[in-house]
Amino acid sequence: MKLWSILGNTQKLDGGAMFGNAPKAVWSQWLAVDEQNRVPLACRALLVEDLNGQRVLFETGIGAFFEPKWRERYGVDEPRHVLLDSLAALGFGHEDIDAVVLSHLHFDHAGGLLAPWQPGLPAQLLFPNARFIVGARAWQRAEHPHPRDRASFIPELNGLLQASGRLQLVDGDASPTLGRAVHFSFSDGHTPGLMLAEIGGAGGVVFCSDLIPGRPWVHLPITMGYDRYPECLIDEKRAFLEDKLARGIRLFFTHDPDCAMADLLRDESGRYHASNPQPELRGLPL
Repeated sequence: MKLWSILGNTQKLDGGAMFGNAPKAVWSQWLAVDEQNRVPLACRALLVEDLNGQRVLFETGIGAFFEPKWRERYGVDEPRHVLLDSLAALGFGHEDIDAVVLSHLHFDHAGGLLAPWQPGLPAQLLFPNARFIVGARAWQRAEHPHPRDRASFIPELNGLLQASGRLQLVDGDASPTLGRAVHFSFSDGHTPGLMLAEIGGAGGVVFCSDLIPGRPWVHLPITMGYDRYPECLIDEKRAFLEDKLARGIRLFFTHDPDCAMADLLRDESGRYHASNPQPELRGLPL
């Protein structure tokens, strides 16, 4: 297998929302903050070639499906679909992807499934040859959102995925499409049924999604204001990190603006750290 980090559209969101109850005096040391109190965030995907004989994309970022007023509200600067440009730079089109794995269906992780917004045109699903692999409980949350997170979902997306005939819901630790090359575990602290994909077993890579969006969130107490149950998330994160450290699993970050992957270490005080940061992956063998 070979791994590539794929940049999608970037985002700027309120720093207080991204760092929960951590004070600005602390989090402003980790990410630059603009005059609107926003911090820069990547929406990074992971492309794996020859995974069970397939070309598999883990998430699609926020994409360019928003109309201009909503793009401005959510801090998306680029009107074009950056993920498609990033794939094209490697010689691929969205038609070349065999499977797309989605940790959950919040728009900043699944919006890239859709074609760029055009006035007067309905939403259009991309990736015509891919199976769409989603956790069963994450799917149910998107079908029946809570008022607290209803705005995080794309109303048209579930219907388009169902109509494709290529939707595959996962309720165990593996999927028929990917086999044992990918091990799934689940978390509820951010959103019910968040699906975490580990690739390659011991010594491999795990897609941390919104359990650990980037390096600052490796520190156990740091959570987001968007998290459903912060205390639950911290407990899940502790168990997750203990397991990954014991087995030498590297962490892949979707929202860290400067780091795609890092090793994990724990210091003498017991605090976890991301070490050996990799800004990008360019055909990393696994």
